Parts: sequence; C-alpha cells; structure tokens
Amino acid sequence: MIGRDRMVDEFINFVQIDSPGKAEREMAEAVQQALVDLGLRPYYDEVGSAIGGNCGNLIARLPATADGLPTVMLNAHLDTVAPSQDIRPVIEDDIIRSSGETILGADDKAGVVIILEVLRALVADNAPRGEVIALFTVAEEIGLLGAINLDYSQVQADVAYVMDGGPTVGKMTTAAPYANRMVYTVKGKAAHAGVCPEQGINSILAASKGIAKMTLGRMDDESTANIGLIDGGTATNIVPEQTVATGEARSHSLQKLTDQTEHMAQCMREGAEGIGAEVEIEETRSYDGFAIPDSAPAVQWASAAAEALGFVPQTERGGGGSDANIFNVHGISAIIMATGARDPHTLQETLCISEMVDSARWLLETVHQVNSTPK
Repeated sequence: MIGRDRMVDEFINFVQIDSPGKAEREMAEAVQQALVDLGLRPYYDEVGSAIGGNCGNLIARLPATADGLPTVMLNAHLDTVAPSQDIRPVIEDDIIRSSGETILGADDKAGVVIILEVLRALVADNAPRGEVIALFTVAEEIGLLGAINLDYSQVQADVAYVMDGGPTVGKMTTAAPYANRMVYTVKGKAAHAGVCPEQGINSILAASKGIAKMTLGRMDDESTANIGLIDGGTATNIVPEQTVATGEARSHSLQKLTDQTEHMAQCMREGAEGIGAEVEIEETRSYDGFAIPDSAPAVQWASAAAEALGFVPQTERGGGGSDANIFNVHGISAIIMATGARDPHTLQETLCISEMVDSARWLLETVHQVNSTPK
C-alpha cells in the first residue's frame, strides 16, 4: 500500500518549491491539493497572520471509523532552512541529494511525503480507527512558531508522531532539551579610531572579552551552549559604540540550563565592566524540554510496530528542539520518528529512498497499533 515511486516523485516535486519560514504558501497549497485528492477537507488556521507569515498551519482530519479509539496526530513542518532557492535534486541509486549548492529539503519534506502516503493507505484500507489529524506546521525552523501559536482547543489528540527525525528506521527521539535564547547588547563609547581612540570604549572588544570567558560547546551529555551571532560597529575608523551578541543554551536539566545561562551572563558583565562598557541582557525561554518514558503508550505502539516489520526499536535523547517540544507542553504525548534524512541544514543533506519508504511503512503500522488499543 506504500508506493515507492509515488513518494519519490512527490518528494522531488516538493523540494523544488522554495518554502522558507513565514513564506510557505506555495508549498502548503501543493500539500493541500494532495489532501483534497484524497477526499479530505484541509483548512488553514490563523497562525499566518499572528506571526506575520503568508500561510497558517495546514490541518486535515481523517474521520474515525470506529468509536472508542485514540486520536492520533501526524506532524511534519512545511518550511526549510536556507539556502533553499532553485534546489535541483539528484537521484543516485537509493540516495537523493541536491546539486551541492543548496540544501535538499528532506528536513522536513520527507516527513510531509511520509504522512501523505500513510493517509493514502489509511483511506484505502478503511480499517477500524480513531480520528487521524494531519498537522503541517509553518515556521518550525525559525522558532517553532507554528506549533507555539496553534489553537490547542481546536486540535486535540491522545498521541502525536512527529516525522522529523534521522536515518535509522525504528529510532525514536523521546526526550529533548529545554532551551534559552540570550541577547547581549554591549554599549561602549564611540570615538575616532585614528585620532583619539583612547577616548572611546570598544564594545566589540568588551563583548569579545565576555565571550572568551564563557564555557561554550558541549558541557556534558545533557547540556550545550553557543554564541551564534555578533553584530557591531559601523566603520573601521570608528571605535564601535554598540555590539549585539546572540547566543543560546540547552540542557535536559532545567537546573543546568539556569546555571549555564547565569554563567554566560556573568561572563558578559565581567567582560564589559572590565573596560568600562555596559551590557543589557535579554533572556527568553525558546522552548521547554520533555522526556517520555519507554513505557508510555506512544513509545510502546511505535516499538511494537517496528518489531512487527522487523526493525529494531530504539529510543534516544535528542539535542534539538522540534514541534514535539510544544505538543508535549500542551499535554499531547509526542515523539519524533525517523524519516531517512541525513545531514540536515547542510549542503551535504541527503535522503535514503528505501529508508523513507520504510519510515512510511513504520508509521502506518504504528497507527494500526494505536487502533488496536481502546481508550
């Protein structure tokens, strides 16, 4: 019931549609048409206008065919990271890659294709099942904005499977970290760099001294931190008055996250004060973490499905954030499942066709396993 050639053709079509965060309309309309062709009535929510995008989350509902069975949500996101214009996919045996000048877009268009194929199989099968909700979110790559702004009073499910994982069929991400975002605005004093530099206070130097004091990278198996953006100065002959450094910290331990966030702030304060500069610090929670035990129904159903198909079920703790973080906060038990994608967010990104097809088989069997258990 899972059509390999159809999935490949659909994937090739989708990745050639540019869909950066807040500009997913064309991609969404292509997915919408596929859902209409299935006899469904997809609709958009109001998230697009809420976040300043051209498109809301795309939602479709496959009605229940039996009473008393769980509601399952299947999720993938429509947006991709850059560079994503003029993607030229290349098929080499069992692998799809880009021409090398762009990403491929398997993150997460492979997940979109998998869900559409599973919906086709479910429509054709018409076996007893609870309601299936397909949720295609926007702006995931730029802060999980589609999931964060979703109206959860209108979208309720007992369990969610987020098709946004890696290459190993049978592998599930069942835990993800908390994350904080920090913006450090360092304020010095402008002066002519060639005439009277001693009258200035170099904000770039102050920020650099603060960053140099920080422990960054991987602290332990639960925690990471990074300074990813620095913006300062206006010309080489002006002592820079203001510099903005933006960073993040992540940890599966909320206490470790708090400690690391304070450590980075203290380092930046010391770096600034050491040369007479000032710093303003803005700290926000990007998303909360989650940890689902292996005994949870969401994991048990997916594990049973993997075993039924001859795959080895594995659970892992992830280091990234996804829509699953937000779903779990709202009481929907959500785990992330593999799609066959490798090296996301790089020009070396690839998709293994056979793994994508097997992931669709796995997800379909997982839905069957869910429907074998009454509420």
